[in-house]
Amino acid sequence: MTQDLLLFLIYISLFLILGYFLGKYMAKVFNKEKTIFDPIMLPLEKMIYRLAGINPEKEMNWKEYSKSLLLINAMGIGLLFVLQLIQGFLPLNPQGFGMVKPDLAFNTAVSFVTNTNWQAYSGESTLSYFTQMTGMTVQNFLSAATGIVVAIALIRGIARHQVKDIGNFWVDLTRCTLWILLPISFVFALVLVSQGVIQNLSPYLTLENIEGFKQTLAMGPVASQEAIKQFGTNGGGFFNANSAHPFENPTALSNFLELLAVLVIPAGLTFTFGRMVGNKKQGYVILGTMLILFVLFLGICYTAEIAGNPLLTAQGISQPTAMEGKEVRFGIGQSSLFAVVTTAASCGAVNNMHDSLTPLGGLVPMVQIMLGEVVFGGVGSGLYGMLMFVILTVFIIGLMVGRTPEYLGKKIESPEMKMAIFAVLIPSITILLGSAIAVVTKDGVSSILNPGPHGLSEILYGFASAAGNNGSAFAGLSANTLFYNISLAIAMLLGRFGVIIPALAIAGSLAAKKTIPQGPGTFQTTGVIFPILLTGTVLLVGALTFFPALSLGPIVEYFLMLAGRTF
Repeated sequence: MTQDLLLFLIYISLFLILGYFLGKYMAKVFNKEKTIFDPIMLPLEKMIYRLAGINPEKEMNWKEYSKSLLLINAMGIGLLFVLQLIQGFLPLNPQGFGMVKPDLAFNTAVSFVTNTNWQAYSGESTLSYFTQMTGMTVQNFLSAATGIVVAIALIRGIARHQVKDIGNFWVDLTRCTLWILLPISFVFALVLVSQGVIQNLSPYLTLENIEGFKQTLAMGPVASQEAIKQFGTNGGGFFNANSAHPFENPTALSNFLELLAVLVIPAGLTFTFGRMVGNKKQGYVILGTMLILFVLFLGICYTAEIAGNPLLTAQGISQPTAMEGKEVRFGIGQSSLFAVVTTAASCGAVNNMHDSLTPLGGLVPMVQIMLGEVVFGGVGSGLYGMLMFVILTVFIIGLMVGRTPEYLGKKIESPEMKMAIFAVLIPSITILLGSAIAVVTKDGVSSILNPGPHGLSEILYGFASAAGNNGSAFAGLSANTLFYNISLAIAMLLGRFGVIIPALAIAGSLAAKKTIPQGPGTFQTTGVIFPILLTGTVLLVGALTFFPALSLGPIVEYFLMLAGRTF
């Protein structure tokens, strides 16, 4: 346990340090300040604008920004859908994989474009190298960049005053990809290769094991996809076992580095936020709130998993039950940390089986997703999701003190409140309504592996993962059916764009407002009290929304476990 606690401390310290420097760098990129990559990237940037016919000097209002964003995402869904249907006729397909069935292709296309990377298929037995590289990996970059630039647009809306424009979407997307995601992923891919992550275009190998049986080993360009999968909080694994597969995650060092990669950009964006709004303390407050929630949930998950089943512990066999579903190479500590990190961010990569966690251990990943994945959240989506809760919090404080709520000198009025409420409610309604439909239909319950409350947890987790754009699964739900492929795809779209569009609308509304000087009645959002109130708002909204459903799933399962009852 001491080693695990030391691991947690080192991990948190490192991603905060790396996030600080990366956040400073990202602020320079989006402020168009001089950076180390300018000599390489500036000519490439100009060439892209020339070929695409983009005027980089023309900025957009929030509606134009939204239209451009929706256009490229719609094109991405269409192209990726078609690519899966025709992959059998395309090159780099040594295994001869044929057409992906249409409903699965639609689900997968939506999944990767929305940064969800939910996979109702096994990658190594479904997709060709060409599809993986030109389809999935490309969307890993674009979906991650989309989340980041929405956060940047919202930051500009807060920082600017009495203007209509919040930036140029195409410029933001290009600079994010060229200056941030490509360099960091290229370097990380090389590091992963040095640890044993494979990167090749070889046909699958059929070898004879020591027992004399033949075994097929899947090959492929894994390291290049693994790097952006982690840094972009995408989560889609090249292999079905995801980061539990030794070709994706071969060593303890690769495991730790992949964990660092997941949170470094979400943490870094809080520092970017502070710099771009001209008040670093505001970024520290949001970072502190995220960190409080992260430590809280990590503590609950790890405690539950290290304890295991108390009925078996009393008989002196705690270790076998505590290790159920864990990555045996890394142990309970790194498995628990991975489960919390991947659902604190909208990553979805897994190195252990969430379905086999204890009831309270499995509750933590589910709750983190249901809260809107604002604990650190996905790249960009975590920050703009948390800013929705910031707006709710300052509004509540304004009601308490009898003043018009303000944030960074901007009055929070009816338009901002409506959009913030939409951003919080749309994913929540999607989770609960989708789960409700699934549990009362034959197609919904027929995919459940486990009966009773755990079966409900599988469904709840599935729709939470889709609407929260996480992509991880309890893995007890057989989701590759027409019902789940379509319903979860709809949930992904609502969960992604049902938050992005309100966030951009708020950006446009705030940018048009004038800045009001602070007065004696202005509530300070940089003190100790505000992050406590913000943390309470996040937890209270989550509890009021999801506690009844959770009570019927993991919570009742916990008490049944204590009573020694199973289904």
